[in-house]
Amino acid sequence: MRGNKVPQMHEEAGMSRYNRTAEAVAALSKEQYRVTQENATERPFTGELLENKEPGIYVDIVSGEPLFASSTKYESGCGWPSFTKPIEAANVVELRDTSHGMIRTEVRSRHGDSHLGHVFTDGPRDRGGLRYCINSASLRFVHRDDMEAEGYGEYINQVEERD
Repeated sequence: MRGNKVPQMHEEAGMSRYNRTAEAVAALSKEQYRVTQENATERPFTGELLENKEPGIYVDIVSGEPLFASSTKYESGCGWPSFTKPIEAANVVELRDTSHGMIRTEVRSRHGDSHLGHVFTDGPRDRGGLRYCINSASLRFVHRDDMEAEGYGEYINQVEERD
């Protein structure tokens, strides 16, 4: 954890337990804010989670909603963390992006409304063919050993065991 507070989770009926708060947005670093709130992209090969090979899950830096499991992370060579699928499809919103003279599919978190990156169809064919190309600055990594204590125990079965 980079000193950011764990986003507040709500358990009330009918309310998502993951929410965007002014406090969470205010706690973002300059780079995290630029990426998640201004739809920027971190420079390739600079993100702190690119080389992470630890077991756990990746959650939205703003809302804490679960996005990707380490078991779906792979080395794509593109310069950003890459995943084959979301841990919870409902937490990932896909939008048409025509910026920079290209047609791409932007990926945002549903509850945090954070810009995460883009999804492409050049991923591993044997794992569904998708490549979720995600900015490290939009993610917080929760190690498998901390998942239960941080309220993510229901996702432990989607994370590989440690060797």
